[in-house]
Amino acid sequence: MTQIQTSQAVNIMCIKWGTLFGPEYVNRLYSGVRRNMSRPIRFFCMTEHDEGLHPEIEVLDLPVEPYAEPMAAALKVANRQGAMRKTSLFRRDLVPDLKGPVLGFDLDVVITGNLDDIHDLAPGAIAMRHDWVEKRKGRPTGHGSVFRFDPSQHGFLYDDLAADTYKVVENARGSEQRYTSHKAMENDCFTYIPEQWVVSFKYDCNPFPGNWLRPPHLPADARVVCFHGRPKMPDAVEGWNGSLIRHSKPCGWLQDHWIDRSRADLGDDWA
Repeated sequence: MTQIQTSQAVNIMCIKWGTLFGPEYVNRLYSGVRRNMSRPIRFFCMTEHDEGLHPEIEVLDLPVEPYAEPMAAALKVANRQGAMRKTSLFRRDLVPDLKGPVLGFDLDVVITGNLDDIHDLAPGAIAMRHDWVEKRKGRPTGHGSVFRFDPSQHGFLYDDLAADTYKVVENARGSEQRYTSHKAMENDCFTYIPEQWVVSFKYDCNPFPGNWLRPPHLPADARVVCFHGRPKMPDAVEGWNGSLIRHSKPCGWLQDHWIDRSRADLGDDWA
């Protein structure tokens, strides 16, 4: 397997399409990653709305993929419109001068610890955390909020999807994370990110029924906290009462990691 060159900048990518997440989500992710990597970073955001992004973020145009129509048709049947848009990041020549692996993030995550170990884990493999729900059901599917891949080695993620889009999306039941992790397993190049490094806010930090008794806690070795589903970060900072199970008291450590440190790092105009 290819050894990672520790002297080169670390490549970071995210994707923002539509208007659900504002530029502050990208900027705060950029700040959190920059603070928690021991090496310099190149931070890319693929988007059609680059207004308000920090000037050090490299913008990639959100493409209209040649397979857009069959993908949309298959996703409509699966009732998961837009759910596989992230696969555009996997194109081999997306950034012509890019060297080495890419560490990717969804926008509804908060960086809370050092990321070097995740980036350097099992060189040559596609890395994802085991999905919480899929694990409970005895399935191997990875979770897509944090993912590490190398475009020069894993271009099949894009190519295989483009070659037979409707069937691929249908088989994955419209799930990008199912497609990515299972395709990597088929190619014998998959590894799980240790579960204690990537945690779920609702399952690991704020589980029912303790969420009614105490504020959310941050596990000791958590590097990334995923806010998949609800609540999202703005809700959890203030406290949230979405349901009996999804209740949350105000979260001080989230205010610190997601807002206060980003403001100190980037300034109020960008955070």
